[in-house]
Amino acid sequence: MQLSPTAASEASPMTFCAVFVAFSLSIAALAAARAAAAAEPDIALYAMDCGRMELADADAFADDGAYKGVAKKLVVPCYLIRHPKGDLIWDTGLTEAMADAAAKPPGMSMDRKLSDQLKELGLSPADIEYLAVSHSHFDHIGNGGLFAASTWIVDADERAYAFRPQARADKIEFGAYAALENAKTVEIKEDAPYDVFGDGSVQIVPAPGHTPGHSVLLVKLAQAGPVLLTGDLWHIAESREAKRVPRFNVDRAKTIASYEAVEKLAAEIGARVVRQHVPEDFDAFPKFPQPLR
Repeated sequence: MQLSPTAASEASPMTFCAVFVAFSLSIAALAAARAAAAAEPDIALYAMDCGRMELADADAFADDGAYKGVAKKLVVPCYLIRHPKGDLIWDTGLTEAMADAAAKPPGMSMDRKLSDQLKELGLSPADIEYLAVSHSHFDHIGNGGLFAASTWIVDADERAYAFRPQARADKIEFGAYAALENAKTVEIKEDAPYDVFGDGSVQIVPAPGHTPGHSVLLVKLAQAGPVLLTGDLWHIAESREAKRVPRFNVDRAKTIASYEAVEKLAAEIGARVVRQHVPEDFDAFPKFPQPLR
């Protein structure tokens, strides 16, 4: 605002006082906004393709028979979260050995190794400070052994499940992550989220039922907002709305309770919910090596 010399001479002290106060408040608001932006950690979320699965009959993925005889295609993702305090790998996909194998298991494929994708970012598995997996099924912990030098953050019940005698009996699947048994480990309980970096930006949230210690990951991004990576809470797109439970889940009641808890959390914070195995959810991420921020 500009006053002419005449108008300025006629303006009352109260006018100047009001202008000064308004200007001061705007400066204070700008400073507060800048301070808030500076306090927000600079986090980048990378979505990596760690395999594909084609199901000729997805019947096992719903105990109500909805998918009997229905073919489905699933993506197997891995995620890298880069935080000023360190890097976290969330889920490690199908084992890299599949990429080199002359014959692939039926219905499974892998175009690129996880380690090769990390290399594109100038990283190796040894550079990753933290490892966490939604659960210990072969398509989520398949390269776990590559991160034995990382700190493994894992639900105590899930760790026990991963090393139970039945799991050890499958030499190929167990061998892919067996090295984690001696890794530096932080065991967490299912009664509360675990704050990975101590600032609330990345939290491992209990969601048991699919396995005893199944978890989801909440990542709060400065631009994109909160994102929930939901592991195997829902394998197939329509399973979310229909609340379908796979036949092979260890606890149906806990699964339903986890559905409700995660939906409530997502609604409260306005989170983007990512059904990890659903191709369209994966394709909605920036194409690697571009991150979501």
